[in-house]
Formats: sequence, C-alpha cells, structure tokens
Amino acid sequence: MTLKKKPVTGMKDMLPKEMEIRDYVIRQIKETYKTFGFQSIETPCVEHIDNLCSKQGGENEKLIFKIMKRGQKLNLETAKEEGDLTDSGLRYDLTVPLSRYYANNANELPSPFKALQMGNVWRADRPQRGRFRQFMQCDIDILGEPSYLAEIELITATTTLLGKLDFTSFTIRINDRKILKGMAKYCGFPEESYDEVFIILDKMDKIGMDGVESELLASGYGSESVAKCRQLFETVTNDIAGVAYVKETLGDCLEEGTAEDLTTIISAVEQVKSADFTIVFDPTLVRGMSYYTGPIFEIAMDEFGSSVGGGGRYDEMIGKFTGNDTSACGFSIGFERIVMLLLERGYEVPGAAVKKAFLIEKKASPERMQEVIALAKKEREKGVQVNISMMKKNKKFQKEQLMAEGYEDIQEFFA
Repeated sequence: MTLKKKPVTGMKDMLPKEMEIRDYVIRQIKETYKTFGFQSIETPCVEHIDNLCSKQGGENEKLIFKIMKRGQKLNLETAKEEGDLTDSGLRYDLTVPLSRYYANNANELPSPFKALQMGNVWRADRPQRGRFRQFMQCDIDILGEPSYLAEIELITATTTLLGKLDFTSFTIRINDRKILKGMAKYCGFPEESYDEVFIILDKMDKIGMDGVESELLASGYGSESVAKCRQLFETVTNDIAGVAYVKETLGDCLEEGTAEDLTTIISAVEQVKSADFTIVFDPTLVRGMSYYTGPIFEIAMDEFGSSVGGGGRYDEMIGKFTGNDTSACGFSIGFERIVMLLLERGYEVPGAAVKKAFLIEKKASPERMQEVIALAKKEREKGVQVNISMMKKNKKFQKEQLMAEGYEDIQEFFA
C-alpha cells in the first residue's frame, strides 16, 4: 500500500518561508504584549469533554474532535451512547481552557491577571481560504478586572501589535451584548428567542437588512417586531452619536450605564491609539459564542473581507467552574489569517540576519572542508547565518535556489 503524502484535509505543511514569518510574528506578539503586562501561560490541547460541551461555545461545540476512551474504560460491546465512548476532546478555542486554568490556579495568580496564551486548536470545520481544521490561536485575556479598563487595554494592545506588523486602515467593530438584548426587548422579541434572533442578525453583512427581515419573518416572529427592528437598524449610526441614539431610544430596555461605558471605551481607544485604524460602533455585531456578557469586538480588514480577530467580555464563564463569577475579558487575533495576508503581500521580515552560503567542491580534501567549517564558525559567532553545501553539477541552478532563499553572498571553495 502506497502511503499518502498529502496532509489530512484541513491541515497543512508549512514551508520555510512561512515558518520564518510565523516565528517573526510570534516574537512580535510576545514582545508587544509583554509591554502591556501580559504573562505567558500554557494549557493542554486535550480538555474534558464536559467542559467543551458546556453550551458556552456556540456552534463550535458541533465541531469538536472527540477522543475515545482508552484501555479498559473503552468497552464497545456495552456502549449505548456517545458518552460511553468519549471522555475528552481537542480544544476548539483557548477561552474554555483558560477559564478552567484560572479556576484551578487562582490562588497562585495575581489579581487582575493578564494572560497571554498561544497554541493550536482544532475544529472539524469546512476548510476554506484562511480557515483550517488545525490552526494557531493567540489570545490575551484580563481576569479579575470588572471595569472598562480591560476592554481599553485589550483593544490598544492588539491594535498596537497590528500596527507593528504594518497593517493599516483596518477597523475595530464594537458592540455590547447588553445593547443587543435591549434592542430585542424593545422590539418585542420573546426573551427565550434572543439567541436565535442574534444568529439571524449576525448574517447582516452577508444577506443585508432585507435578508434579515425575511429570515425573521420566516422564523415566525411578528411583523410588528420585525418592522421595529428594521427601523432601529436603519436609523442608528456607526459612531458615538449612534450609541447615544440607542440609549435614548431603548430607554428602560437597556441596562443602566451600558451606553456610557461603551462611549468611554471608544473615546479612550481613539485618544491613545498608536496604529492607523478606525473604531466604529456596530449594533449588528453579535459574535457567535454564547458566553459573552458585555462589550464585544472584531477586527475587519478589507484585504481579507472578513474578521481577522475578535473577543469580548465573558464574566460568567469562570463561575461555571468555581460557583463565583469572575470578571473576564479577552481578545484573540486570527494568527493564521494574519500570516496568510503577510505571505500574500510578499512580506519580508525586517532586520533579518545576514545570510551567506559556502559551496565546497566535492573533491575538496578533509583539511579544506575543515577550513571552510572553521570560517563558517567565525561568521556565525558574528550573528551571520551561514549555509554550507557541497557543489552540485548544475552550480548555476544551485546558486539561483540559494539566492531565492535570501543568500546573496555566495562563496565557492575549491580543492
């Protein structure tokens, strides 16, 4: 049987050029976020299946790679349902594992705790441009900070990083789950149907207001509620004035202080930003995870045509583990999509080491080879990247390959 040389569907091999950029982006992430006080942590890639299926992850819970029980615990003959076969799974994001981590280690951690976590996650999703079944996530979270300072710090840190990676003119879209609930209540949608209404509303970018209206009506919602919803979204603007309009219109349907906090976040980010971007109020922004409880945000880039990162406040998740709610807010950048965009631009890593190539004639004596290796050692001690190879018959093609890899200084050593 011939073995398969291509990776499993939804996974990919990474060539040296991509790895060079990935390594650089990782260094920039760690260096930038460290200046904001974030500390690196790590959690296992395998998580308890009960944690993963706790109805916190929205649609992602349908995409879990589940792991079968091992050894004597796995009994196929007596198994009657899925729970008899599996007890764990590969994590689909980093937020659920972080919440478990904090609940387990809170006594050894500062408060508030600013966490940086990078690692692979897995989702049995349909692969497409910028979307894989195995991909790296990069999250920063602030745990134990109840005020909007957390949102301001997260957005500022993330946009500072993107600026250092030469991304400009992107947009931070921001909303608040409390505003969504206030709108739904104002329009007269039943409280038990809010999640379904939000899922339909989240399609606004793809199907437009007409499509949202048609889908709401087709789902059985009253025409009066749907008309009120349409009028609301067609009137509100994407700025601080829009937040004020929402507050005035929703009245008692909106939790007190929500609009003021969102206005403060937007204003503060605008005043302290160090990158070229725009922050806008987007009342249609939903975010798929059901664990969000307050402000939510996403990064939109025209060159990708979709989100390249997002996050929000999730004050109730840690309480699922401890019984006591803990303030929590996080922001995740789409690491794979960021790297993909840099590759498509032909991005060159700045400040890369000088690269030299030494080609040794095949008939060179052992003594001559040792001389070249010693010379390479001296160059490497200076921080120069030296690639030693034996000369090939087609030396011209060999040198062209080396030049394509960035080796502009190519030296030949003969016997």
